[in-house]
Amino acid sequence: MKKLIIAALAIVATAIAPSTFAQTKMVGGAPMYPTKDIVDNAVNSKDHTILVAAVKAAGLVETLKSAGPFTVFAPTNEAFNKLPKGTVETLLKPENKATLTKILTYHVVAGKLNAKDIAAEIKAGHGVAELKTVSGGTLKAMMKGKKLYLVDEKGGKSWVTIADVNQSNGVIHVVNTVLMPN
Repeated sequence: MKKLIIAALAIVATAIAPSTFAQTKMVGGAPMYPTKDIVDNAVNSKDHTILVAAVKAAGLVETLKSAGPFTVFAPTNEAFNKLPKGTVETLLKPENKATLTKILTYHVVAGKLNAKDIAAEIKAGHGVAELKTVSGGTLKAMMKGKKLYLVDEKGGKSWVTIADVNQSNGVIHVVNTVLMPN
């Protein structure tokens, strides 16, 4: 009987483990657990240290730890490094908090939109989906082949490099360019 119970537990554990593992994605060398919130996962990504510093400087930590749900288009360090020299340092200064907040909240959409949801909106919009950001701006989402990309209000393009990184309070899509509002 004891062997039967152990065998049954092993089967259950094997059945559960793949689905749990499949939901956990690696970003910046760290696992992003769907049971953690956006901030608690982002702080572990070596590719998002500038974003985390910016979120802290803008005072958005508590907001992004709240229930949400949020869809976050998370620029990598490389994306921030594409900005003109000195831009990041200038934005992180306390006197530029309002500008930094506007830029960061331009990367956030209320609700949880996975890549499939966005693709459906693009299809319904005959090739373009307009996503209203928390900052009040608009991002245009489009597809090129199977790649999802965003166009900001200034015409800049950003590709989603890692989609559907599920969080307890939403979803992150990693992007390769900082999106800029008007």
